[in-house]
Amino acid sequence: MNRIMIKKIFGLAALVVFSGFATAQEQAVDSVKVEEAAVAAHDDEEGKPLKLHHAEPLYIDLMRDLGARKGEREWNVAMGVTENNGYYELYPLVEYEWAVADRLGLEVEVPFNVYTSAEKLPHKSPGTGVAGIKTSIQYTFLVNKKAYTSMAIGYLNEIELNSFRNYGNGKFFTGNVYNPFFVVAKGWGKTHSISTMVYAGPVFTHHFGSNHVDTDWQINSSIHYLIPNSRNFVGLEVNKSITKERFNMVLRPQIRVALNDNTILGLVVGVPTNRQYEGYSGFIRLVYEPPHKKH
Repeated sequence: MNRIMIKKIFGLAALVVFSGFATAQEQAVDSVKVEEAAVAAHDDEEGKPLKLHHAEPLYIDLMRDLGARKGEREWNVAMGVTENNGYYELYPLVEYEWAVADRLGLEVEVPFNVYTSAEKLPHKSPGTGVAGIKTSIQYTFLVNKKAYTSMAIGYLNEIELNSFRNYGNGKFFTGNVYNPFFVVAKGWGKTHSISTMVYAGPVFTHHFGSNHVDTDWQINSSIHYLIPNSRNFVGLEVNKSITKERFNMVLRPQIRVALNDNTILGLVVGVPTNRQYEGYSGFIRLVYEPPHKKH
């Protein structure tokens, strides 16, 4: 994979993302009264717990919708590519998330790392393999319709695995990541079509080889415009990482398009504020929500 091809991928993704803003402007002329009725119908489905409609970021997503209802579930398949110093990193992932009870969501994710050398220098790239196994839990403890606000707490645990080329050399499990987090989301305006969210918490990475623990604060904020009478949105996700040594921030403009009642496509472009830590990136996420089982 050469630089020209990567730039074409980034350029195409950027075109798709920013064209979404034009689409949003055209569709914004829909009737406010019609949209208010649609939002109310979504929030207050008869016989079900209250659930507000918030935009979920595409790059670092939630374990389950805020206010999830028992039985809701979805599959995610995603692929990202980042241009780093001397090599490209591809990071496909597969995840399954479901609500085991009202407002309580669980998730299992298997991320992969695949590296290809940009300079034909294989020694510059880390090892390819299964990055780890992530398990997560999230509980929505507040759903307030008057303020159109939802809040949740959760915990993500990742067992890190050795790369393929190092299997048999050293430990199979190389570390563990501990990540408690807090989420708050709010809808703005008469129809709550402007959606904001903050997802934040400390990340403790325990390296088994050295028995050292790194601490990294992650603060992820986002703002989205929900296109009326659809499941589509356009917006911006901002991922911030803070350690004692550095501050890193990546801007991720994005667009989500519903392909049908059960399938959603998300496209993201990553623009780093400091290329010393991370290069330009692209990310695509395909979400499938199986129909709810009828009891």
